[in-house]
Amino acid sequence: MKLSALSILLGLSVAASGIWAILKPNEFGAAARKFPRSVSWGYLLVALATGWFLYYLSIESVSDFAAYKPAMYMGFSALGVLTCIFLEDFLAARGLAVVLLLLAKAMLDASMFNDSQWRLLISVWAYVLIVAGMWITVSPWRLRDFIQFGTASDGRIKFLGGFRLGFGLLVAILGVVAF
Repeated sequence: MKLSALSILLGLSVAASGIWAILKPNEFGAAARKFPRSVSWGYLLVALATGWFLYYLSIESVSDFAAYKPAMYMGFSALGVLTCIFLEDFLAARGLAVVLLLLAKAMLDASMFNDSQWRLLISVWAYVLIVAGMWITVSPWRLRDFIQFGTASDGRIKFLGGFRLGFGLLVAILGVVAF
């Protein structure tokens, strides 16, 4: 995917979450606090992460493990299913962690060949997502604690929503203008 399209898509997604937080802080806060232990979100995110990872595996051209690809497809598919069966506690947080890591890869791949200096914003954001993904993977309950802190009051929800709105609009505008 081109960096411009990815930036517009990501920017508008982040801005939309900011608008929701500003306009309906109680609803946003309640939904955010339920997220880490949500089994339905967990199934969706683990399925997305598994499919996305299998896609990356399918386009990998390293011939050293080409003979093992069918076994790897089966193994990683089974890993996604078994994760949903045996790791239901904080499943959404675990699925989000893997999606963040895969999203960061897509962001870094898209920004690699762009000449604009603004691509560094996307690259730094990707590395923040990598650290967040590893952090959530190691201790998924900390996502719950982070969300509890971020949704402690309507004022905090609106402030962080305003930050997301501004950042999302900046990234989307950069997708149109700079990339």
